[in-house]
Amino acid sequence: MKNRVAFHTLGCKLNFTETSVIGRQFRDSGFVKVNFEDESDVYVINTCSVTENADKECRKIVTKALLKSPQAFVAIVGCYAQLKPTEIAEIPGVDLVLGANEKFNITNYIDDLRKKEKAIVKACEISDVKNFVDAQSEHERTRVFLKVQDGCDYSCAFCTIPLARGSSRSDSIENAVHRAKQAVAGGAKEIILTGVNLGDFGIMDVESGKHENTFYDLAKALDNLKGLQRIRISSIEPNLLSEEIIDLVAASKKFVPHFHIPLQSGSDKLLKLMRRRYLTNLYSERVAYIKNKMPHCCIGVDVIVGFPGETEEDFLTTYNYLNQLDISYLHVFTYSERDNTLAATMKDVVPIVERKKRSKMLHILSEKKLRHFYNQQIGKTYNVLFEADNKNGFMHGFTENYIKVKAPIDKVLRNQIVPCTMESVDEYGEMEIGFVSDTSKGVRHMVAESLQL
Repeated sequence: MKNRVAFHTLGCKLNFTETSVIGRQFRDSGFVKVNFEDESDVYVINTCSVTENADKECRKIVTKALLKSPQAFVAIVGCYAQLKPTEIAEIPGVDLVLGANEKFNITNYIDDLRKKEKAIVKACEISDVKNFVDAQSEHERTRVFLKVQDGCDYSCAFCTIPLARGSSRSDSIENAVHRAKQAVAGGAKEIILTGVNLGDFGIMDVESGKHENTFYDLAKALDNLKGLQRIRISSIEPNLLSEEIIDLVAASKKFVPHFHIPLQSGSDKLLKLMRRRYLTNLYSERVAYIKNKMPHCCIGVDVIVGFPGETEEDFLTTYNYLNQLDISYLHVFTYSERDNTLAATMKDVVPIVERKKRSKMLHILSEKKLRHFYNQQIGKTYNVLFEADNKNGFMHGFTENYIKVKAPIDKVLRNQIVPCTMESVDEYGEMEIGFVSDTSKGVRHMVAESLQL
């Protein structure tokens, strides 16, 4: 019988994308993938340094795995494994800990699946992590996450990512385009470009210290790729989101009108304390420029509450700034201390209770923003890419401008792009739709014939 392997991934889409790469390596080595809830011979846990209480969460997941298979081999990889390898190695039941470089060679360390008395630790200094390893998700055909950049050269006061992933490095444009072609050939309708600091994409010329190519160059190359229907940008820093990039997206038939732009605070005082590379005036300019070019564009925002030194007045400045800004939704992060960061040494720490209160206020604001954005789209027609997941008799999909819609389950529509009219927002905040009859019937008929339904 073949050995079984199961995966559990914490954190961002980039982590999930890299788990797919590791999964393919196990498959190529003769392993059979099973669900994490099932009995397995090997459990691989891909960790995140952003996750609050990372150690506690890691211990909980290891315990869960060993309850199913007490003699299973447990490997811990990812950002937290790079930051705290010794600490993770002391978790009962852990057999292998691999850092940022070593995680992509995991099958080289899985030659003996017997439980270890003491965990094997392989984690180099983060300064030695220099190679770019490409990755793309493979759990579904519909939307594929394509990793084109890794690491970060920024030094934000709250962030451990540079310590966990190393300096900024990128794929080549040629290889990124090649991998995009492969995804399209595999049936993907949409590619989501992902990375740690995506806007910093580019191969560095050592002599000049400048990028030989840029994210804009990559975007132009992908925009000309035949057969690819949609390209989405996962997240991009406001100081790296140039008007040139926005103009390309606005004119493109492939890039969709959706940006996710980290802000972190609406207070310039806090942005300076956080060591961000912009102030609110630049952020406001970016949002205004996008909305002028693409009024229907969806704009998501990352924001942190409870950063050291954030007074009630500072928080209200952020709240009011976001309230008047023409954005669509928020990703709210409650600040938590991280070892080896500048913020962890700062004074004027905000009490946990106050952090949670501020977080709740911004979550409510986000719900209002999203509902307002959805209501603005009612009566308009957009193209919906339907996905395979379904709940309570419904399937879901996303418009080009990231409106989540629902429709009765129809397997003919899965992984198809269909024009739909936005009709109403239900009690769960999802858009109810009507099909554009002639076009929808045509798509159904064409797909049904190809599937011989």
